[in-house]
Amino acid sequence: MSDITYGKVATFNTHPDASIPMESPLSVAFNTGSVPAATSGSRVLLKEQAFLGHLILRGGAIVLDEAVRKVLGISLPGQPLGLALDANGERSVQWLSPDEWLVIVPGGEELDIEQRLRDALGDAHYAIVDVSGGQTLVELSGEKARELLMKSTPYDVHPEAFPVGKGVTTVFAKANLILRRPTEERWELVLRRSFADYVYRWILDAGAEYAIGVEE
Repeated sequence: MSDITYGKVATFNTHPDASIPMESPLSVAFNTGSVPAATSGSRVLLKEQAFLGHLILRGGAIVLDEAVRKVLGISLPGQPLGLALDANGERSVQWLSPDEWLVIVPGGEELDIEQRLRDALGDAHYAIVDVSGGQTLVELSGEKARELLMKSTPYDVHPEAFPVGKGVTTVFAKANLILRRPTEERWELVLRRSFADYVYRWILDAGAEYAIGVEE
């Protein structure tokens, strides 16, 4: 881990040295629990996208939008609860609350992105917090993914109420997380590390009737 004094702010590279093995929030479940293999009969697929970069941005939308477009090439979502992705679907910005956004980028990019955003924002009133180590992202796909979600959350996941490009903070199996729909076929759960094992085991149980499979 290293730190960089950036203006009046000390930013930290939270990624360990490459020689140090990294364990995802689901590593215990994967190593000691059930990991059903994906098969041709799996109607729900689960995949953890571990070690991504997660940044929380806070500040005025106009100032942040200009900086985010300059650094990431993405405009802030224009609607509350909106989710915007880059052309490759690798980087995203989600509107969490009136002055709060979640940026997710490929792992290892977060420190550079944070520094470039600070450059672009200058003396504006804002906050950037790297929460990468405390969160993970789990993907659900397959023809029965929505049915599994209907078992797990009180939020209406019908396509008319939850179109592509929407994301909400909601209750999922008594845990709090962010539920997002980046594409027609895929849903994403952004959850705290402390909830990961519990939510994973819930999903396996809820998806058993759909022959759920885990992609590692």
